[in-house]
Amino acid sequence: MKSERRVEKLSRALRYSQPDLTVVLENIHDPHNVSAVLRTCDAVGIRTVNLLYTAESFPKIGRKSSASANKWVARKNFRSVKTCYDSLRADGFIIAASVVGEKSVSLYEMDLRQKIALVFGNEHRGVTEDAASFADLRFQIPMYGMVQSLNVSVACAITLYEALRQRMTSGDHGRQKISKEELQRLLDEWIKK
Repeated sequence: MKSERRVEKLSRALRYSQPDLTVVLENIHDPHNVSAVLRTCDAVGIRTVNLLYTAESFPKIGRKSSASANKWVARKNFRSVKTCYDSLRADGFIIAASVVGEKSVSLYEMDLRQKIALVFGNEHRGVTEDAASFADLRFQIPMYGMVQSLNVSVACAITLYEALRQRMTSGDHGRQKISKEELQRLLDEWIKK
C-alpha cells in the first residue's frame, strides 16, 4: 500500500511537470541559495535547472540543505553564457534576465505561459552584463522600499509562483506536458531513487 501511494505521488509530480519553464542560476555563491531555488523549482514542477558558472565554482549541493529536491530536479552545468543560451534557444526557450533597471519590464507584465528560461544572478553582483545583453528581455520585481534587491532564492520564488499563477489561471498548468512514454521512463527512473 505504501509503495502504491509513493508511485501515485511520483506520477502526479511528473504529470504536473513544466518542461517549458526553467531557471538559469548565474554564479550563485551560496549553495544554500541554490538549494532553496531547487526546492521552489520542484514545488512548481520544474525538472531541470541550468547552472551557469563563469566566475564561481559549481556549488556542492548537500542532501540535507536541499531537502532532497536535488534528487528530483536535474542540473545542467554551463561555463559560458553563449553555450547556455544556445542550448536553451535550440530547445525553443525565450530567455528573460532578472535585472533592476530602466530597460526592464515588470514581472507582472510578462507572459510566463510561454516557453521561457528565467535568469537570476549572483547575490552581490546580479546578472552579468553578458547574460543580460544576450537575453531576449529583462524583467524586474517591483519594489517600493529603500532596499532595491531581494535574496536570489526569494526573487526566484516570487517569479516562479507568478508563472505558476498565470499557468493555473489559463488552465495550462493542469495539462500534461510530457508524453506518456517520457512520463513512464521518468517514473521508472524515479522509483529507483
